[in-house]
Amino acid sequence: MINIHSSPFTLNKEDFGPHFKWGVTVAAYQIEGGHDADGKGFSIWDVFTQQKGKTKDGHHGNIACDFYNQYQNDISLIKELNIPNFRFSIAWSRILPQGIGEINQAGIDYYNRVIDCCLAAGITPWLTLYHWDLPYALELKGGWTNREIIKWFEEFVSICAKNFGNRVKNWIVMNEPVVFTGAGYFLGLHAPGRRGMKNFLPAVLHTTLAIAAGGRVLRQYVKDANIGTTFSCSHVEPYRNIERDFMAVKRIDALLNRLYIEPLLGLGFPEKDLPVLKGIKKMMQPEDDKNLIFDFDFIGIQNYTREVVKNSWLMPYVSASLVKAEKRKVPLTTMGWEVYPEAMYEMIKKFSVYPQIKKLLITENGAAFPDELVNGEVYDVERKKYIQDNLKQILRAKDDGYEVNGYFVWTLTDNFEWAEGYHPRFGLIHVDFDTLKRTVKDSGKWYADFLKR
Repeated sequence: MINIHSSPFTLNKEDFGPHFKWGVTVAAYQIEGGHDADGKGFSIWDVFTQQKGKTKDGHHGNIACDFYNQYQNDISLIKELNIPNFRFSIAWSRILPQGIGEINQAGIDYYNRVIDCCLAAGITPWLTLYHWDLPYALELKGGWTNREIIKWFEEFVSICAKNFGNRVKNWIVMNEPVVFTGAGYFLGLHAPGRRGMKNFLPAVLHTTLAIAAGGRVLRQYVKDANIGTTFSCSHVEPYRNIERDFMAVKRIDALLNRLYIEPLLGLGFPEKDLPVLKGIKKMMQPEDDKNLIFDFDFIGIQNYTREVVKNSWLMPYVSASLVKAEKRKVPLTTMGWEVYPEAMYEMIKKFSVYPQIKKLLITENGAAFPDELVNGEVYDVERKKYIQDNLKQILRAKDDGYEVNGYFVWTLTDNFEWAEGYHPRFGLIHVDFDTLKRTVKDSGKWYADFLKR
């Protein structure tokens, strides 16, 4: 038995097993820049960030990390860090500027160059098809609230499969659907900035159907494809040891952790524990129950923290509210999230309960902390410890018999962190956003050394 509580405890790559997948994750809008380069159309984030007050200090991703032009250098850095797997996303509007219809060959050519660069460096590409940057032309047609988006997405996926599937075998259909539908179509905090249950419920249904449909398209066109999709998840605990708070936990857990995975596995939406979801049934058409289901090769979970909740009758739909970490006087990241590595263990345990899940990977995990720059070196002790502590929790889960098959750090470089702009820094590599100079942080050097052993 591996005792993660013993001191000192040394992490060894070998303890995770010979087939464990090690990697790093990025997202197109957060790093690429080139927002209108070579025929690319606007995405909802291109438009959202131009609206006053939507992001901190009016930050936007027009240039971001300039990965569009500097991808060769960044892939070289991935190789230097001994990272064997690189997960990145495709900007839909770079392939299809209007979301459907005419293909932008320059966009296809760009991603072919990125894929070929990875392969030449001995790095395995993992493609995410949708990481929140819907073409704005489709948002004008209703975006995820329009049922036609299932067909639009199938068209996009088929183009990617046909152009990249001969070299790319690892595919992730969508990234964190509860975030882009919740923050984008219910709370209005993310693009496209819509609010209300009238937007959220249809977006949930259509997104779930599109995830399954995307999986079927990949299965049709990509031989030997390894197909997955990813979910954000948070360990949820009650604020007080009273029944009302335990019931609040059930409702929030249904929203944050079960909303998408269960219908995709054939279990239906968790409306019993979150009754507002019954509204989805009214929108469903014949065959939807069947079409919601897809047999994924793996599921990616993305955990950063835990949430503590209490009953709140004043909160519509969920009758529960989050007790902010800062009020609980716990260690915090720059995002205001609690540092709680044990959440990783709890989420592995939770998702392992589903027998329909064949393989489980951690497709994102990381933390935003301030960096200390000294004589050209970047020190980030807290980030390094955060990653190490989460890896220890993965080992704890494996030691308890739960199967985990991979770990991808979020993220390679400091980047545009959505509504928070460039303030939070998650990267293994520091980016000076004035000069775009890259400097490998102490956490990046540790990860490189760990993977080399």
